[in-house]
Amino acid sequence: MRKFTVLWICVAVVALWCSVRGVAADRRYEHLQRRLDEFVSGKDARIGIGLIIDGCDTVAVNGRRDFPMLSVYKFPQALAVADFCLRNGKTFSDSVCVNRDEMKPDTYSPMRDRYGAVDMSLPIDELLRYSVQQSDNNACDILFRMIGGPAVADSLMKELGYGNIVIESTEDEMHADIYLCYLNRSTPVEMAMLLDRFYTEMRHAAPEYMSIAEMMETCETGIDRIVAGLPPGAAAGHKTGTGDRNSQGRLIGINDCGYVRLADGRRYSLAVFVSDSAYSMDETAAIIAEVSRIIAGELTE
Repeated sequence: MRKFTVLWICVAVVALWCSVRGVAADRRYEHLQRRLDEFVSGKDARIGIGLIIDGCDTVAVNGRRDFPMLSVYKFPQALAVADFCLRNGKTFSDSVCVNRDEMKPDTYSPMRDRYGAVDMSLPIDELLRYSVQQSDNNACDILFRMIGGPAVADSLMKELGYGNIVIESTEDEMHADIYLCYLNRSTPVEMAMLLDRFYTEMRHAAPEYMSIAEMMETCETGIDRIVAGLPPGAAAGHKTGTGDRNSQGRLIGINDCGYVRLADGRRYSLAVFVSDSAYSMDETAAIIAEVSRIIAGELTE
């Protein structure tokens, strides 16, 4: 594991340099900052935006506040699965035994729809694809069981320096009590930082991380969010989160977080969290798409 330790030290040095440089560099994006502030102002929802441009320059709206991640947390969970495999001599082609009781009937699960509630064995790679690409809740909880629970993923985030990415509850637990959704939380800036680190460093460190990148770049959910606001020629990898309505009738969260490479080679990571929204799901997704459109437009002018 020495090469990974050295890698994290190198990344930390680069991050420190960027944090010092970013104070001055961010002034180049004052117009973008104003546009995002104005767009968010007056919306009947809590909106958080974290944007890191070219690895160093940060623009944020409510960027240091907590927001429920919902299924966005399946991205850091996937990193924990990769870390578990690397530490334990496993590969994504290794199989996991799945008990029929783990195929919960009352939750979103394309995997259950395909296989039914049966005892079986599935490769880790397939479970991850269901979780990351299709946001399958049963696949997510089976992966949590495999690595030792949400606390393992949470500990990895702390080990990597992301103390504001908090993972406490499984999908099944959140389904039983929707207010547990608020416990699995992140700040927009910290999620954008993790995504930037993943894109620039982690995905090259091991084949398992590259597989996760491919899954995010072929994500099948939330194409009406960040991706909808991108210009032709742009490429993105992202993970969405979608919540139910709480007892006040508001959407707990509609989220999308990812990394983007524009046609001219510029890159950025973006986390957009919309919580406690009074709007419809489509209207809330459109808020994220417009944030994405504003950012891409500013950076391609």
